[in-house]
Amino acid sequence: QVLLVESGGGLVQAGGSLSLSCVASGRPFSSINVGWFRQAPGKEREFVAIIGWNARRIYYRQSVKGRFTISRDNTRNAVDLQMDNLKPEDTATYYCAAHSGSDIYREVWDTYDYWGQGTQVTVSS
Repeated sequence: QVLLVESGGGLVQAGGSLSLSCVASGRPFSSINVGWFRQAPGKEREFVAIIGWNARRIYYRQSVKGRFTISRDNTRNAVDLQMDNLKPEDTATYYCAAHSGSDIYREVWDTYDYWGQGTQVTVSS
């Protein structure tokens, strides 16, 4: 079992930055792949980014490439999502998710085994 706890959401103006963190416990952190999803009101949960267990493989959704950076620190059991040049359309609840499969890149939310409770990100125009 893995417990995921997100932090770092908030309100920011368009063009600003926020950093989210996801801290994991309950299983060797270095063995799991950790990603971020987001869900805006009335919309489906969508993939944002994922980083593999050894940080060698990283994937982003197209709309955040060049603006978001995912990284991990296995000494802190944490995965961070640095979000720069934020846009109003980035407004959503952001969720940390994890799985231990060998197929690191998973875009579909219900293929992940573990989830955090989410943190709100609001970008004003």
